[in-house]
Amino acid sequence: MSYFKLDIERFKQRSDKNFRTQFLGLAHLAEMSYRFDDMCLFMREVVLAAADGPDLTHDERNLLSVAYKNAVGARRAAWRAISIDDQYPASATMAFAQKIEDELQALCSGILDLLERILIKHPLCTEDAMVFYRKMAGDYYRYLAEFSLEEDLSLYQDKSSQYYREAMEIAVKIMTPSDPIRLGLALNYSVCLYEIMKRREEACALAKRAYDEALLKMNDSDQHQYKDAKLILNLLRDNLSLWNQSSPAPHLNDSPNRERER
Repeated sequence: MSYFKLDIERFKQRSDKNFRTQFLGLAHLAEMSYRFDDMCLFMREVVLAAADGPDLTHDERNLLSVAYKNAVGARRAAWRAISIDDQYPASATMAFAQKIEDELQALCSGILDLLERILIKHPLCTEDAMVFYRKMAGDYYRYLAEFSLEEDLSLYQDKSSQYYREAMEIAVKIMTPSDPIRLGLALNYSVCLYEIMKRREEACALAKRAYDEALLKMNDSDQHQYKDAKLILNLLRDNLSLWNQSSPAPHLNDSPNRERER
């Protein structure tokens, strides 16, 4: 976790500018210096400021996503590496894995608190933002489900699936099939269905439908969207190939090669 020390309240009192803007600037600096734990702290303050003001801008939403994606992603990768390593005593491995799980729990719970308490309920939330926030909530409940104990697993499964489903219902109405945000949502939702919910036929059907529909509309995308959409299409295709190549299907590593978060 971050060791950066900042007296938030004193910083706000001494500020002669809008502290939301200042924390946004600090988040940009943290991103440039790859200090993603600190970036999470700064973006948390931006979200708290948004509770009594305008909703997050497109730039602020992306910074929030980048902060938590990288902070959580590094720990998920570490947890996966430890969970398959048998070179060291089980007691030492389990203790190290528990430390990482505790950090993952804190980070995922932190972003979910901001999403559910402030952002998803924000009165000025646009339809695009509704999709964005619900997809994020689905992602972080899914991450919790990856390592959760049995008593928590069902809740995390249900919450993840619920938020993905709600996001998809809105996305289908307001976004074209080749929109990268809608495609990224379909990609992550299908991973949830396959890996977390174990509804593998449904996962394959969702991924294939998203792939086929987007392929027909690719020529309608602008240059920037085309590049992003093409990348996600390749990930959907790779997942479908992996899922269909054997039975029972192999475990899907939820890595950047398989999933793109937006």
